[in-house]
Amino acid sequence: MSAGKNRKEGRLDIRLLFIIVTMLEILGTVALSMLLAWLLEYFLHTRIQVHPLLWLLLFSIVIGVTVSIVVNILLLLPIVKLNRAMRKVAGGDFTIRLHTGSHITEIRDTYRNFNLMVKELGATETLQSDFVSNVSHEFKTPINAIEGYATLLQGTHADAQQQEYIERILLNTRRLSTLVGNILLLSKVSNHAIPVAKTAYRLDEQVRQAILLLEPRWAEKDIDFDVELEEITWTGNESLMLHVWSNLLLNAIKFDPPQGSIVLRLNRKDGQIVFTIQDTGPGIPEEEKTHIFNRFYQLDSSHKQEGNGLGLALCKQILDSCGGAIQVENVPEGGCRFTVSLPDEA
Repeated sequence: MSAGKNRKEGRLDIRLLFIIVTMLEILGTVALSMLLAWLLEYFLHTRIQVHPLLWLLLFSIVIGVTVSIVVNILLLLPIVKLNRAMRKVAGGDFTIRLHTGSHITEIRDTYRNFNLMVKELGATETLQSDFVSNVSHEFKTPINAIEGYATLLQGTHADAQQQEYIERILLNTRRLSTLVGNILLLSKVSNHAIPVAKTAYRLDEQVRQAILLLEPRWAEKDIDFDVELEEITWTGNESLMLHVWSNLLLNAIKFDPPQGSIVLRLNRKDGQIVFTIQDTGPGIPEEEKTHIFNRFYQLDSSHKQEGNGLGLALCKQILDSCGGAIQVENVPEGGCRFTVSLPDEA
């Protein structure tokens, strides 16, 4: 029944197609060579003697060229088209669909299965995005209420133990609120749900702003800063890039020892804008480097109270969305260096 259906739709099995094409090329080449020899003998009035090896070479060349052209048209071009579509899907585009007029069964089935896969992936991505967005919003309301009530309790005449409990409640509600906000932002960036609001602004001033915003964190550890920032104007999403600098600074402050130092550099290099941040912490083990940009991954369990494992994942997602990149490496004198590259549109 399946074979009858295939014949009815005019489909061809790819293995049968190769056999048919090869046989036709052999027969066609023999017939063409015989016709050519007969024409030459007819017009030149002489019998042409050709060595069998020469005929074999001629046949091989003609067959090879013809089969290559046929394979390229029937098989390679659809594969190239499929490859390009798969790259778009890997980049998060689930709206793409493929259409083909090929009569080859495998090509038609592959395209149909690809379209079905992309459709299901798109539906799953939408469901996941809606779930994360709805749950995050539902969480934020009671968390804010708890934080507000705990803040009011701070002003009461509570004893020392009660004040400690109140501070712990505030600390954990703020951590939970930050976690929910990062999850929601990461979901929006991953699904390109944030409107592209590009403005021209000074990157060096934005980095300085991030340093000032985090002053209580680095002042508590008495960290010294070595800052050299070239004056650079860049066009992009200003609020998202502030998250990048803030998360990288928070990460450096978290792992930097007391009275340590952080080195910041911003300049143009080889047609790109390059930002580096280097700390004097313990560095990153080689086996951990491939995981630090994963969601919820935390390198050092002793610092779990200071983060939620989403900061670096958020940085990478934001930079990917604007054509940038981020890399990490250990430095010989101790610590690690993060390097951010942005396209220079100047």
